[in-house]
Amino acid sequence: MKIKSVIVDDEKIAREVLRNYLAKYCPQVEILGEAENIKEAVPLIAEKQPQLVFLDVEMPFGNAFDVLEATKEFSYETIFITAFSQYSLQALNKSASYYILKPIDIQELILAVNKVVESLENKEELNRNKILLENLKLKPEKQQLILPTLQGFDVVKTEDIVRLQADGNFTQVYLTDGSKKMVCRFLKHFDDLLENPFVRVHRSHIINTNFVKSYHKSGTATLSDETEIEVSGSFKEQFLKVFS
Repeated sequence: MKIKSVIVDDEKIAREVLRNYLAKYCPQVEILGEAENIKEAVPLIAEKQPQLVFLDVEMPFGNAFDVLEATKEFSYETIFITAFSQYSLQALNKSASYYILKPIDIQELILAVNKVVESLENKEELNRNKILLENLKLKPEKQQLILPTLQGFDVVKTEDIVRLQADGNFTQVYLTDGSKKMVCRFLKHFDDLLENPFVRVHRSHIINTNFVKSYHKSGTATLSDETEIEVSGSFKEQFLKVFS
């Protein structure tokens, strides 16, 4: 299948490199147009109504999120092109968005495009752009998190997560309703992603400190669901700091 696409990046050389990479390594991508800023990007997306937008995160006079906001009436997949920014990566990862770090790695580009193809072929009804925009307007504890599972994906509110536990190559996510989700991500993924009130207390455990019921000086935290979690010595200081 041909994927109707546009490129939005303020750097001419970056657009040329991406266009050449796509022509050589991702022939299923059809470039319908290019834009170098938000003023050009919005009418271009409205006119071409692409299935996929390659979108630079940081641009003069507005960023990628401004483009999404101005074109939210249109439905399209997005592959974000970004220099490293912890804030941007946290936002993108929470919404399970596709992104590539600059300078562009060809294998990462191919992988991202293949994921978009899979989403389009499966007619996946997951609006990552919408969730991303909503998260940017909310405090971290109120944001939504997309959890990739063996069956597909689940969307949960971070405030409904009680704790997370490593399970080999997966992570078990325990929720306030008593259910749990087996997620196809290492625990470190969530350690990098989740902010206060979440804290790592053990190499196998991250807990939401809002649900801590008590702590025993022997090194055990009891949560509101009566689960007892060991707080290991190497994480004890950062755990206790939350309550100081």
